Amino acid sequence: MSRLDAASLLAPSPPRAKPYAHPRGRRFFCLLSTTLAALGASLVLLFLALRPAPNPPPPNYGALFLSLGSNDTAAAHLRALTLHPHVAGTKANSLTARYVRDALSSLSFPAHITPYSVLLSYPVHRSLSLSSPGRRGAVTSFALQQETYRGDPYAAAAAEAIPTFYAYAASGSVTAEAVYANYGREEDFAHLAARGVAVAGKVALARYGRIHCEDIAHNARAAGAAAAVVYTDPLQYGGAPGEAAFPDSRWLPPSGVLVGSLFRGTGDPTTPMWASSEGCERLGVEEAMGSDEMPLIPALPVSARDAMEIHAAMGGAVAPEGWQGREDGPVYRLGPGPAVLNLTYLGNDTMATIENVFAIIEGAEEPDRYVILGNHRDAWTFGASDPNSGTAAMIELAQRFSMLQKQGWRPRRTIMFCSWDAEEYGLTGSTEWVEENLEMLSSRAVAYLNIDVSVVGPGFLPSTTPQLDELLQEITKVVQDPDNPSQTVYDSWIKSNGSPRILRLGDGGSDYSAFVQHAGIPSMNIVFGEGPGYPVYHTLYDDYVWMAKFGDPGFRRHVAAASIWGMMALSLANDEIIPFNYMSYSIELEAYTKVLENEVKGTAVNCSPLYNSIKDLRTAATEVNNEQKELRKLLLSKQLNKDSLKIRQLNDRLMQAERAFTSREGIFKQEWFKHLVYGPSDQNDWDTAVYPGIANAIASARSSNTSESWKPVQHEIYRVARAVTQASAVLSGRLT
Repeated sequence: MSRLDAASLLAPSPPRAKPYAHPRGRRFFCLLSTTLAALGASLVLLFLALRPAPNPPPPNYGALFLSLGSNDTAAAHLRALTLHPHVAGTKANSLTARYVRDALSSLSFPAHITPYSVLLSYPVHRSLSLSSPGRRGAVTSFALQQETYRGDPYAAAAAEAIPTFYAYAASGSVTAEAVYANYGREEDFAHLAARGVAVAGKVALARYGRIHCEDIAHNARAAGAAAAVVYTDPLQYGGAPGEAAFPDSRWLPPSGVLVGSLFRGTGDPTTPMWASSEGCERLGVEEAMGSDEMPLIPALPVSARDAMEIHAAMGGAVAPEGWQGREDGPVYRLGPGPAVLNLTYLGNDTMATIENVFAIIEGAEEPDRYVILGNHRDAWTFGASDPNSGTAAMIELAQRFSMLQKQGWRPRRTIMFCSWDAEEYGLTGSTEWVEENLEMLSSRAVAYLNIDVSVVGPGFLPSTTPQLDELLQEITKVVQDPDNPSQTVYDSWIKSNGSPRILRLGDGGSDYSAFVQHAGIPSMNIVFGEGPGYPVYHTLYDDYVWMAKFGDPGFRRHVAAASIWGMMALSLANDEIIPFNYMSYSIELEAYTKVLENEVKGTAVNCSPLYNSIKDLRTAATEVNNEQKELRKLLLSKQLNKDSLKIRQLNDRLMQAERAFTSREGIFKQEWFKHLVYGPSDQNDWDTAVYPGIANAIASARSSNTSESWKPVQHEIYRVARAVTQASAVLSGRLT
């Protein structure tokens, strides 16, 4: 700045002329200022009104879902579903199908019924009598009838129950000496043979418990028995000596009879390996009934009361200690005879219509990805525990989802509700549907979440495929324990077992079978209580009264089951990245292989191919877990859109990895079962076999035990190793 400029700035200013002042100027200026201020305020308000409101935080739908549980809703649906016995193929069961459809439709879920024509079996005539030389010609004819109890509110409806029988038992008459075969297992018949006790041509008397009735009949036939009689032993089903029976306790009354199906296959017997769709190829009824999967001998279930009379009339050597019954009963002897049983069974094996019920909640972003919830509806009698505790829980769960919809919720992926029919005959309804829709399910199904018996008592017993373990544990940490409100289901689960006890889904016990073992879809099954072994299982006494008094007083366990089921579905349907963790798989497979190594010790069989493939799986599981974490970070920081193709590709790999454990050729000796890691035991349909094809090959090899006989075992090991390697490749998304 120049000195001149500085001087000019420092010089005093000349006097200013006064501005022109209007006599009303001050008032005008005040008015103008007020007007401008008011106008500015209005503009601000207008701007705020027109500006998009900030998005409110999304509701916590999980917490809301848990808060909506209703004991009364579950109880009301269970009562309605169990008013009458409803065996598959009957009018009563068709009415339950419409009840479920209407209940789901009333929640604004599109619902429909899909029928199938399948081979079912019903009794026409049954009789059983006992005679013995020691009884001086006296003959006891058994009533073969379950008695109603005092004050039974369902006594009139009990008359509608189909007489006690075994579905698909061969028609015929047999008069022969009785032989006691303990639980009817292969080893039990082997023991009789070692003791020189003749079984051929006799009636095998066995108690239910260690294996299911179809395997008892199969083993009896294989041992040469002409017929089989199976009973519920008071030792397992009657409580302690002197203890009261239902309705005064949870235990089975002496006249209780456990009924079931003797078909060892899966699905409709006239369409083995393919769907029972309209106009399809079928075996004739006679051909289907002549299959090796059928019992091919007459068989009847009987009560403990009738069985004790038979035992009391039997002779022969005293049965081993482990074969004996309760201390207040007769001494069990092996026979044969002198007790003679005269058994007649005439069945009606006929084509009948079954009905699956479906309801859909369509996904908003990924409608072509399915989270499937299923439960069967048919029952041998009233079915309060098996299966309608599960049906009631499913409808209660669906009602909560409907309430979430009213709060704006819509799942990312499609949720499907499935009410299966004819499960009791051979997982028939679910099997036919999976077979008919196999290709679609293979590409679109995220997971299948099953409940059969949801409640029979206290305690939590889940089964899963391993990638669901972590999610299930996290879910149980937010669901209140139904028997102890101060802790979660997870807390009580840990206290009961020391660590979370999770079974695997390899057995043929329920509708998950077709999903896991045939289609390779990640699956889960849960139950509160002891599972299928509860005292009134498959009897007339599995009614609403038993449930309300002993199975679930207050119906809190029903709500807890629905809560876990629903929260699993919410996570699998809503999470941008499917919450699967395959690390459990690699850890378990390594443990299984160590057991296998001991099984084949001393032979030329080599387990190295399996160990190498499992190492690859562990690497792939680690990589995909890291990828999941990285993508979740990017989603959280908004650097990645939730509809990104990267997420879709990752989810596809997580879905498809389970499919890679299956083989089109099926497992050794059981071709319908495709899963090479988990499947049913060849000796016991209700046992899970790990590496079932390898197990079957080992059993065959041991029968002859030559170097040549062990070669199929090595082949099966290579088959499993290839499947595990394929699963690793799918997870990694790599091509060779």
